[in-house]
Amino acid sequence: MRKLDTKTIVVASHNAGKIREIGELIEPFGFVARSAADLNFVEPDETGTTFEENAAIKALASATAAGMPALSDDSGLVVDALDGAPGIYTANWAEREDGSRDFAMAMEKVEKALGEKGALAAAERTARFVSVLCLAWPDGHTEFFRGEVEGHVVWPPRGTQGFGYDPVFQPEGYSTTFGEMSSLEKHGWKPGDAKALSHRARAFKRFVETCLGA
Repeated sequence: MRKLDTKTIVVASHNAGKIREIGELIEPFGFVARSAADLNFVEPDETGTTFEENAAIKALASATAAGMPALSDDSGLVVDALDGAPGIYTANWAEREDGSRDFAMAMEKVEKALGEKGALAAAERTARFVSVLCLAWPDGHTEFFRGEVEGHVVWPPRGTQGFGYDPVFQPEGYSTTFGEMSSLEKHGWKPGDAKALSHRARAFKRFVETCLGA
């Protein structure tokens, strides 16, 4: 495992929600971070077939363009009754013809698909959020950190916090959705904490313990 020996990195994302969450997670560690969006980097085509492959595509593109390490996230909602969909195509389910993304529409698509499967009870609507962080260096070296959180899909959506599919995902052991949780409740984590809740926080915990030695 390669340690990260700089406090300056690029957050390899154009997704405002991800940029905000990653920024909140890395801020306590004193990083100076700029996003690929801020730097006007072109978004690479995500042609991979796994979260790891797509995370690497984004991280390597930003690391090469910036000449410094870059941290990316590829994440998605994996619904068991839908054979793992939307999975790596989580963002694609939200795409409109004009190229914009509408996650209210995407959540309705998931609900419609579950309805067609007759999945009405919580036990039939099990799902997990998956996040894979990739830390890439300009020389092509990559490290991966995977986090998952189990739960189920609820309907109707609840809450206006977070982003994406958060309002329809209720993590196991909780009575609230990610959309009803504050940032601190959803992904607040610091060294010494035994647990992290969100998929992204769990992946970040592994990143910190591996690459920062914290």
